[in-house]
Amino acid sequence: MDQTPGDVSESAVRASRELRTAVGRLRRRLNELADNRELTPTQTAVLSRLGKQGDASASELAAAERVRPQSMAATLAVLDERGLIHRRPDPRDGRKQLVSLSPAGRAIFEDRSRSGQEWLARQLEDNFTEAERTTILEAAALMERLIQLDS
Repeated sequence: MDQTPGDVSESAVRASRELRTAVGRLRRRLNELADNRELTPTQTAVLSRLGKQGDASASELAAAERVRPQSMAATLAVLDERGLIHRRPDPRDGRKQLVSLSPAGRAIFEDRSRSGQEWLARQLEDNFTEAERTTILEAAALMERLIQLDS
């Protein structure tokens, strides 16, 4: 087996490169379909995270998005100003605030999710066989396993 520097196989390097490229292109395509309402990628990511995972503190959001707390504070200020989030005291720690989606923020999250899912399901139905869709499901499970390795 060919090895690259650092004892990583050539197939692992190639899989890494191909996976990053494919996931990036798919993400960009899904973002094109969504009405971003002039939101930055970070603002969109925060709305998505809150929509999928529920309430979180600013520090939890900053850690999850891998940005500095000051950057997250600025992002949350814009989302708050636009009426897309609510803040309330954390019942476990009164010094912190919990951030949640407002009805307007929830609507944006749901619209984005729906438009992407509808497009993707239609593409998979029209352009892929049942066997290919099964392969995609298997690959998705492997990708989820990959994501969980550092958790």
